[in-house]
Amino acid sequence: MCEKIKKVNSWLSTMFGNQPVPQFEVNTRTMDLLYQLAQSSEARCSDTALLIEDLKQKASEYQADAAHLQDVLLQGVGLSCASLSRPAADYVSALVDNAMVLGVRDTSLGSFMPAVNNLTSELLEAEKSNRRLERELRTLRKRLGATLVLRGNLQEDVNKTVTSQAVESAKAEERLLNMDFVKAKARELSKRRENSEAQLVSRNMDKSITHHAIVQLSEEVIALKKEIIPLKKKLEPYMDLSPSPSLAQVKVAEAKRELAALDSQLEMNVDFK
Repeated sequence: MCEKIKKVNSWLSTMFGNQPVPQFEVNTRTMDLLYQLAQSSEARCSDTALLIEDLKQKASEYQADAAHLQDVLLQGVGLSCASLSRPAADYVSALVDNAMVLGVRDTSLGSFMPAVNNLTSELLEAEKSNRRLERELRTLRKRLGATLVLRGNLQEDVNKTVTSQAVESAKAEERLLNMDFVKAKARELSKRRENSEAQLVSRNMDKSITHHAIVQLSEEVIALKKEIIPLKKKLEPYMDLSPSPSLAQVKVAEAKRELAALDSQLEMNVDFK
């Protein structure tokens, strides 16, 4: 535990430098966490230091190679840095920059051409991918437009449905109110009818003069009148014949009997009612 505390304090002092270390609660869990952070930080710092040394070494090697190649180039063509014109120096600098961008080891044509071909292939692939993405984007835009139109139609239908439901609800409420009124009126009329019937019963009213009895009697009279019509039609052929006293008396007697029977039946029905 003491070793952990010493290592944590040393790491915190290194991390904060001249600034004071913030106060914190010292316990087992806190020290374990800080100790783990210290170990991780030291490991990362060690890896970073190794990487920096490696990069420095590579930079030194590249600089030495560059100086060697520069000497070989200048000695081979009999030129010196001071003898190069400003445009020539700019061209050489641009050539070096292109070589660094392309990631080639030298500026020979055999190194530049494969790198340029690779970049051309990558450019073609990127353009192909871009065209594919543009097609997909157009398709998505069309789908989005159709979806938005459908959403607008659905929203319009929903609004119409809500409005229609509100109207139907108002009508239903009105119908309920009317139904309640009709029910109340029906109960009132039924009570009045019962009271009227009770009054009629208390006054010993003849049932034959009630509305129902009169309607039934009227229906029976209409039926009897319909039965008389065929008898009258039977008499019509004899109305134009020359009078034959005996035959006419017989026919008249038969007709009178039939009429008398019907009249008696009608009177019996009326008396019975």
